Amino acid sequence: MLPKNPCKAKSVKLPTATKKKVIPWSLERVHAVIAGLPKRFHAGGKLAFGCGLRQGEVFGFAVEDIDFKGGWIHVNRQVRLVGTKPVFALPKGNKIRSVPLSAQLVAALKAHMKEFPPVAVTLPWAKPDGEPKTFRLLFVDEKSRAYNRSVFNMGAWKLALAAAGVIPPRERGARYLQAAPEGGMHALRHAYASVLLDAGESIKALSEYLGHSDPGFTLRTYTHLLPSSETRTRKAIDDAFTETEAEAEDDGDPPVAQGTSVPPPKPMCPQCALAA
Repeated sequence: MLPKNPCKAKSVKLPTATKKKVIPWSLERVHAVIAGLPKRFHAGGKLAFGCGLRQGEVFGFAVEDIDFKGGWIHVNRQVRLVGTKPVFALPKGNKIRSVPLSAQLVAALKAHMKEFPPVAVTLPWAKPDGEPKTFRLLFVDEKSRAYNRSVFNMGAWKLALAAAGVIPPRERGARYLQAAPEGGMHALRHAYASVLLDAGESIKALSEYLGHSDPGFTLRTYTHLLPSSETRTRKAIDDAFTETEAEAEDDGDPPVAQGTSVPPPKPMCPQCALAA
């Protein structure tokens, strides 16, 4: 009945989605949630927070991705679900990257591998019928399988949130714990970004460490977390005034206020000018 879609008219504008500001967790909450994770995944939580990895990237993290000597990790893959089938795949946006590895995280990973040796896991690449690939994963479930995102989120992660007081404990008779739409594992990645920005790291470097394809996206997502510029602005102007006054004192002349001009001399009458 309609020859063309009326919604495609130039006069029709799609509503813009309201994007919520990222509110990073406090460090106390970060440590409390990680402490509530199963012992075999403590270091996984620390890796997500300490290097800003996505959940699937932690699940797909292998021993061959660690450069202990150089102090780097290489994010080369993730475990993702295609339907209900787990597969190995490149990180989001097909963007592999390297992230600095702190000394404390080195110690945590080494201790984890000593207690829970890496397990060789084989999964198809990119799609359920893709070529099988095998990697020695650091984090696997109790049956030595790659973590299933849905099972992990509904079980181990929700229990850690409850243990940290992020969500209430399971009510008697309830089948599931309370939903936590703002409390997913991605919160550890946001906390990583907030810590780096507070320490003065650049948006460009943070964008590379997070694996964003565009630093502009990183800026738009985290710009409200940048340290306030007000104090720096006041200090910069005060320093400028101080330097100007110091230079004037060295010349023996009275200081001239920054941003003002010296008043011009009073005009002379023509006769006075000729006499001069």
